[in-house]
Amino acid sequence: MRYLVASLLILSSSPFFASAVYANQKYVKHKVEAHSIEVVGESTRFTLKAYNTNTLEAVFTSEHHSLLPSYAIASQAQPAAIKVSETPNSLQIANGDITAIVDKSSLAIRYEKQGKLLLTQTDFTDEQSELSFSFTISDEEKLLGGGQRVLGMDRRGHKLPLYNKAHYGYTTESSQMYYSLPAILSSNKYMLLFDNSASGSLDLDSTKTNTVTLSAVGGRASYIVVADDTYPALVKNYVELTGKQPMPPRWALGNYASRFGYHTEQEVYDVVERFKQEDMPLDALVLDLYWFGKDIKGHMGNLAWDRDAFPTPKKMIAELQDSGVNTVVITEPFILSTSNRWQEAVDNKALALDAAGEPYRFDFYFGNTGLVDVFNEQGTQWFNQAYTRLAEQGVTGWWGDLGEPEVHPDDILHTLPDGTQVRGNVVHNAYGHKWAEMVYQQSLELQPNQRPMVMMRSGFLGSQRYGMIPWTGDVSRSWGGLKPQVELSLQMSLFGLAYTHSDLGGFAGGEVFDAEMYTRWLQYGVFQPVYRPHAQEHIAPEPVFHDQQTKEIVREFIKLRYRLMPYIYTLAYENSTTGMPLMRPLMFENEQDLSLINEANTYLWGDAFLVTPVTEAGAKQVDVNFPSGVWFDYFTGKQVNGGQKRAYPVQLATLPVFVRAGSFVPSTSNIKNTKAYDPNHLVLNFYYHESVEQSEGQLYQDDGISPDSLAQKAYQLWQFEADNKGNELSIGFVQAGNGFTGLDKHQGAEFVIHHWTHGSSAVLYDGKPLPILKTERAYTLASMGAFWDEQSNTIKVKLTLADARHKLVVQK
Repeated sequence: MRYLVASLLILSSSPFFASAVYANQKYVKHKVEAHSIEVVGESTRFTLKAYNTNTLEAVFTSEHHSLLPSYAIASQAQPAAIKVSETPNSLQIANGDITAIVDKSSLAIRYEKQGKLLLTQTDFTDEQSELSFSFTISDEEKLLGGGQRVLGMDRRGHKLPLYNKAHYGYTTESSQMYYSLPAILSSNKYMLLFDNSASGSLDLDSTKTNTVTLSAVGGRASYIVVADDTYPALVKNYVELTGKQPMPPRWALGNYASRFGYHTEQEVYDVVERFKQEDMPLDALVLDLYWFGKDIKGHMGNLAWDRDAFPTPKKMIAELQDSGVNTVVITEPFILSTSNRWQEAVDNKALALDAAGEPYRFDFYFGNTGLVDVFNEQGTQWFNQAYTRLAEQGVTGWWGDLGEPEVHPDDILHTLPDGTQVRGNVVHNAYGHKWAEMVYQQSLELQPNQRPMVMMRSGFLGSQRYGMIPWTGDVSRSWGGLKPQVELSLQMSLFGLAYTHSDLGGFAGGEVFDAEMYTRWLQYGVFQPVYRPHAQEHIAPEPVFHDQQTKEIVREFIKLRYRLMPYIYTLAYENSTTGMPLMRPLMFENEQDLSLINEANTYLWGDAFLVTPVTEAGAKQVDVNFPSGVWFDYFTGKQVNGGQKRAYPVQLATLPVFVRAGSFVPSTSNIKNTKAYDPNHLVLNFYYHESVEQSEGQLYQDDGISPDSLAQKAYQLWQFEADNKGNELSIGFVQAGNGFTGLDKHQGAEFVIHHWTHGSSAVLYDGKPLPILKTERAYTLASMGAFWDEQSNTIKVKLTLADARHKLVVQK
């Protein structure tokens, strides 16, 4: 049944509707509950339900398709009370500032925020072969979303397939990739989410008729509208609905050794030793598919160590752990009929089925295979046995690959918990989501004192609540592969998937090592969420195996990553509590400037840093889009006045990275890995400029591993506030949280005030004067005191933090 759009009408009886309407869809009745309203028409019915603030879900009854569960909405999402009012011509359903106005003569639904039109649902298609919703939007708005695509930031004008699909070796253009998202974010400050896991499409006004259409071959007939006043508030509202990303273990933010792949136990030891010899920090080693078989093909599904190549894996993992290196292993959901566990999987009814009720077998690159059914308990119970064995052996990180799934027959049957069987194309886009849920929950059960690390390349709306760390797939090892990485991470981050990152250096192809391209990619990696070089092994992805110049440059950037770990970890905290991305688009800076939506090269790393990767060979300068305010070149200290785009000179040893005046940047000393991180010796960098009168910052610390740190307030949160009064700079800091194991009552801290050209007549700490030392040596030896370095224009202040509130005053 299709509720066709009639002609464009201005309804005199409904003055707020000047839009297309459904044909023959008159209102019959409605029923109001505390959080929802059911509306019944002559031949359709739907329910509007309120969540959190400014969020409304619409669920339609379908004659042809089962109402699948919502995969997008988190179980923790809070239903909200609705306010319903009625006139002879309409129903008005309000949640906070958002109102849905249902026209009784057509059942079209108009969504407004504080009286301003957002969009109007004008059409619902319910046929055997298709479900779809159509909406009218305004002329001027720009649309982001759709997940991983290389199309530019504004995706309006494109019709995008909604089907997670590998794109091997992509470069500067891709309309379909590993992780699609059935969602858009409008420049008019709303999100439209299609809560449907099936194969479909997302038409973002490709017909240039101000129409957005969400369609699928079946599944859940539901969409969600989220609204708010600003982009950050909108993202926060979204994660309140779909789930917040749990804090990752701190080690997951460190450097990885990873390739396709390490063949033997001895090779693993040799690689880790090479990092030590080259003085490069290392936190994790990733084992690709050779851990369970000596060949690429024929072994997938063994899910156990190849004992010829890895004779003592438990010992190996323990020794790596002792040195601070965590072990991450790959798993895939395909069980080859040639694998050691094929019959076991069949006997345990773990595999998705064919129409005859037998395991569905098909051929793909790795061999003849079945597919684990992650949608039902029998499949997950059997699959979890492999994770149990690995966890008992000490594995702490989980890499789920091919989870689109890479090959997924449309007619394969998955069994839902209630016994309903659904075709593969109806739940395709939720497969990785359910797999991540399984691994995350099993990890918490097996290792209750450790945060799960779950890296996967496909999922659905809300997969971030299972700790998912996505990456951008098998990118070309080329300049063309590097160019779109900012766009990909920014697009995903706006929808909660803030740890989206790339295989640093590129993965696919490349016959000759390009040292410049490799260096530029690994420099950029410091300012992306996860630092993980990974590639096919014919060219080493690890920096320790390259020429001296490359090693020297990359070593310093990896060390910089570790020195900035307190800042990066604080960004992780902010993301877990508010949804704020680590990588942030420039449109967050000036929401009235719609041109900033298109910026896919320069971005913000947290609030303090502005970054522009170098993506051209031999570049002598790059265009940097500076937001308003004063910025400092992080490497040279050069001041740049913002509010302009300008060509900025570059050299190979550095990257265009700038620090906002007034920023607080917590840091630490050089460490060999995060196991050596010391929370009791803090360095706080403040970037002073006389034009900035007030600014704020924060530092979050916990033990780096406990899953309940936030819930139990087992952390330390320092919040800083700078007040520049002209003749003096005052920095107040207040501590929150209950502390954690390893945190001393008295902490050593060094405050470094950059770009301070004035010297100092007095430095006061909690109202008491500190000694101003004449030499850096005297400062180094002192337990407390201040030193002005005239050459670097910094004033350093060494303190002891013993209370929950302190105040530092530096007088000119």
